[in-house]
Amino acid sequence: MSDRTLPNRSDVWLQTLGWQPTSEQEQQFERLFQQILQANQQLNLTRITDPQDFWEKHLWDSLVGIAPWLPPGSPIPTWLQDLASLSTDLNQAMRVIDIGTGGGFPGLPIAIIKPTWPITLLDSTQKKLTFLEQATADLGLENVEGCCDRAENLGQQSPYRESFDLALVRAVGPASVCAEYALPLLALQGYAVLYRGQWTTEEQEGLKAVASKLGGEVVAVLPVTMPHSPGIRHCIYLRKTQPTDPKFPRRVGVPARKPL
Repeated sequence: MSDRTLPNRSDVWLQTLGWQPTSEQEQQFERLFQQILQANQQLNLTRITDPQDFWEKHLWDSLVGIAPWLPPGSPIPTWLQDLASLSTDLNQAMRVIDIGTGGGFPGLPIAIIKPTWPITLLDSTQKKLTFLEQATADLGLENVEGCCDRAENLGQQSPYRESFDLALVRAVGPASVCAEYALPLLALQGYAVLYRGQWTTEEQEGLKAVASKLGGEVVAVLPVTMPHSPGIRHCIYLRKTQPTDPKFPRRVGVPARKPL
């Protein structure tokens, strides 16, 4: 195990998200960090191994996308005030799918702070899922299951199609491709969160058209200042408003090769 440990950033959690983890959750974050460092020697889980970078780019970044569903602190950060309509019931146990989870982000940090939310970690690499299963057991998480498949397949299969309340897509591909992966998996009134770096007006207009074709709408695009690194993180929120046409998602590989 590494002797490197995560920094204590309770003040930053509160300032940026209006929320902070419990001491037990902080300990679970630390255990997850150590597990990733150890497994990274055999698996290519992440290039981010510096403790502060890991905290910001994996833990904070994972949780910023679900900020509307975190217990509100005081004061509520200005950027979050615009998302009040999304967090209508903070006590609801949302069924979540993390599409292309890789090393377990954003799914595992969310599973740690939302133990009542059933979370499916979807990835096409079995070796990564095997590690995630071991990490989940070590962390004592009973709300997580792994699934080795592709989003294009899952989106056409019962019991997955149109069954999730929240779909998370981080660092997977262009926004239009992410929307085709996510929206067929959502139940009506479910949300997809697309994690993006840079974001342009042109991309937003294109995503609006694609979301509409898939039975959804863009309800918010929120820029968030990174707490340590220079730059802005964008969280794009889509809502499922009507059933997705059965022809979507298209077969494996087509969304990426021929984006809508």
